[in-house]
Amino acid sequence: MSTRHAALWGGPLALLLAGTPAALAQTSIRLDELSVEGEASPAKGRDAAVPFGVAAPPGSAPSVIEHPAGEIVTSIGRTNTIADRPATSIGAVLANSPGVTVRQGNGGRDVIISIRGNNARSTGVIKNTVVLEDGFILTQPDGAARFDLTDPRAYSRIDVFRGPQSPLFGNYATGGAIAFRTRTGREIDGYEIGVDAGSFGYLSNYFTVGGVSGPFEISLFASDVRANGYQDHASYDTQTINLLASYTPTPDNRFTLKVINNTLDTNLPARASLAQYRVNPYQRGCAALASAAPGCTTFNLFSNGAFGATVPVTADEGGFGRNDRRTIVAARWEHDLDAFTTWRTQLGFDERNFNQPFYTTSSRGSYPSWNFLTDVTRRGDLFGLPATGYVALAYNTIDNHITAFNRAPYGGPRLGALIGDQGAVQSNLGGRARLELALSDQWTGIVGLSAESTAITGRNLAYSYASSGTTRTFAAVDRTFLNVAPELALVYRPDKAWALRGRVATGYTTPAASNLFITPAGLPGNNTQLQTQQNLGFDLGAEWSPVETLRLSVTGFYEFFRNELVSQSPGAGLLPYTFNAPASEHRGLEVGADWAFAPGWRGVLAYTFDDQIYTRYTEQLSAGSLTRRFDRAGNQIPGVPAHQLLARLGYDVPSGPLAGLGGFVETVVQGDFYLDNANLLKAPGYAVVNANVHYATELTGGYAKRLSVYLEVRNVFGTTYVASAQNLANTISGTSGLQNNAATLATTTGSVFAGAPRNIVGGMRLAF
Repeated sequence: MSTRHAALWGGPLALLLAGTPAALAQTSIRLDELSVEGEASPAKGRDAAVPFGVAAPPGSAPSVIEHPAGEIVTSIGRTNTIADRPATSIGAVLANSPGVTVRQGNGGRDVIISIRGNNARSTGVIKNTVVLEDGFILTQPDGAARFDLTDPRAYSRIDVFRGPQSPLFGNYATGGAIAFRTRTGREIDGYEIGVDAGSFGYLSNYFTVGGVSGPFEISLFASDVRANGYQDHASYDTQTINLLASYTPTPDNRFTLKVINNTLDTNLPARASLAQYRVNPYQRGCAALASAAPGCTTFNLFSNGAFGATVPVTADEGGFGRNDRRTIVAARWEHDLDAFTTWRTQLGFDERNFNQPFYTTSSRGSYPSWNFLTDVTRRGDLFGLPATGYVALAYNTIDNHITAFNRAPYGGPRLGALIGDQGAVQSNLGGRARLELALSDQWTGIVGLSAESTAITGRNLAYSYASSGTTRTFAAVDRTFLNVAPELALVYRPDKAWALRGRVATGYTTPAASNLFITPAGLPGNNTQLQTQQNLGFDLGAEWSPVETLRLSVTGFYEFFRNELVSQSPGAGLLPYTFNAPASEHRGLEVGADWAFAPGWRGVLAYTFDDQIYTRYTEQLSAGSLTRRFDRAGNQIPGVPAHQLLARLGYDVPSGPLAGLGGFVETVVQGDFYLDNANLLKAPGYAVVNANVHYATELTGGYAKRLSVYLEVRNVFGTTYVASAQNLANTISGTSGLQNNAATLATTTGSVFAGAPRNIVGGMRLAF
């Protein structure tokens, strides 16, 4: 390890070995980031937060991710996001944070979340972002996370960490991190039941129970959600159980148990081409090819499931869908070594099991994984200055096995011939250290470092079929990656109203085993040359809160990427493949505001400008016997809209007989974005308007304690818009070698999902 890296580790280690602190009373070393969406007042949302379901005794060291100094963090609470509106997916909640892009995923409440555009090109899993819940890692060791298991009703607060976060969270945090907090037992203090119902057969039944008894605290959330969907062949049902339980036998020992189980059974509509979307955006009237309406998307399946002649089928005829299960069981022990030092150790098991017969192939797999983390946090003195030090050791491993089959037509989700059999083990071992040092009453310095080794071993068998027989192709991988990510930040707070921060940080994302075995043809094979994605990010921001009712945050960012992992589709029904773009730049501006400008009135704003370009990338395209190379330097990176905006204006009656009655109007705006590396074709931008009315009242003289009712009209003006679009691979003519034009790309199927048309959802919740 270099001298510079040793010095970075030295500060936290010195603090952890230091004697009794002399300046614990000076706690100004933490600077809270703007809470774009909080409780009734910004302060209330922060003060009410309970660290991860256990009430730690005064003076014990809080978790390093509670309110880390120097980080760009947005805290989202329940008001106007969960408590008084029908939150059907976590996407509507996370849209309240600057820097976040929300896209429709594959079925049900599955959404694709990206931070600063780092995952905007995905249409499957969450990548480039570390996801946590109550301090437990929900991102599997291959870098994948999904939000199928995330029912918004369970949460009290969500923190969005923006920008490179590998020094704090390790592998896969090039875009940032999202930390969910479920409601604790003392927050619930009883039980609640609720029901939401609305357009397109939407129905959500849920309950929450929680409380404290002596050293025990427990909260349990369960829900059953189902809908017909607003597209043909889009019905789904999903069940979620989420448990957080704590046991505090002594003041300095705390045990926490976390259990999540989610099952999903969903039909999948067809992803259309942009041309088909313009004709038939919701793919209606597409049950059968023989009677299909104009603009219906079809996919060609082998008649015999293996090779030769193909048959076009619609989503209904192909029986496209997903049947997935996710189970997480994790436990943590927290021990206060002394009044200023806390040692935490946690172990979690996470299994993702899936059966996904959609489009031209079907995937079946099981991804069991283990996640171990031990860390020490200490508040004390370093060189006579108040400081917080943190060191951690993390290890996680995943053993995945997945088989891929051709699809066979008709008769439901029938399987054809086996085309891929993949097995791999991926392990990550690393250490992290961080030091927050109060240089004076106004200045705070932060230094952090992570170093991590990743090993991937595995093999892939690919099968192809012809009348002459079966061909088997073998690909093996034995790769190791070593990544180091430092961080430096400086916070200046001249007075209570202003906070200025500068930050330089790095991030890294190693390829997952699944990336290494999908070829540019979109089929199982050899893609084992992929390299680690790395980024170096610069943040400069300011926060202004002259009064309690006004908070404004502005952050500019500039990030330099090397070997950026970019995914795109080679065509209809084929698997998206991943490649390295040698050099690219992401730069932009994030603005958040929360202003209670008059009694009962409140305005919220979250805006992002994000400009992403390739600075060095030459793409090779082939057709027939011809191969051509195209320089993409200076082109916009596809999938990333330049402008995103959420603006909300609301009023809640502050007092009198109508107290508890309120409403708001919000608009969600997203700019257009390119679908291809050549920048020939764009998905159009959109603006939708939502309107909400809600009422909550305390109940007296009965068993129930509180009643909440709400009604929301979404997409009030019935705007037709693109909610998700898979990036498309450019192609060339097999005869001329010229690049095919935008009209050709616009007819490439397997890309677009339309967003929901006008719909109404209402509900009620009773607390006992």
